Amino acid sequence: SRRMKASAEIILPAPLDQVWQHVLTPRLMVHVAAPWVAFRPLHPAAWPDQWQPGPYRVAMRLFGLVPLGEQTIGIEFPACDDPQQRRLRDNGWGALIRRWDHQIYAMAIDNQSCRYRDEVTISAGLLTPFIWVYAQLFYRHRQRRWRRLVAANFDYGAAR
Repeated sequence: SRRMKASAEIILPAPLDQVWQHVLTPRLMVHVAAPWVAFRPLHPAAWPDQWQPGPYRVAMRLFGLVPLGEQTIGIEFPACDDPQQRRLRDNGWGALIRRWDHQIYAMAIDNQSCRYRDEVTISAGLLTPFIWVYAQLFYRHRQRRWRRLVAANFDYGAAR
């Protein structure tokens, strides 16, 4: 099956540990994906405060309107040797997208900033090239939302 990789990277003017506290929450995912993708938890029926390893079944809507079907978010925390780096993996899959293997990397630059990277491998049959283009745009959107959130001092209400 055809696979394509998309990635985007930014520098966030916030300490690694602070950025990582937010990466570990479904609240951040929902915030940075909005309004492009809306997620509704199905199983479990409510978001945890913090991600734990395991599968999370969600319903997705494009721009809150167009149903994209169900997707499984598969949370993993791959081992990381470098104490100045953090890593989270969503080894996801669904009906539309057979493989959505999203890796998040955050690396300290100094005490006040870190490098944040989204990397995703996509496999969606004939739709793969279209989903890849969407992913390129989507991750840039997410990172703009990240920048706004950091600029608002992690005030989710003010960072809309």
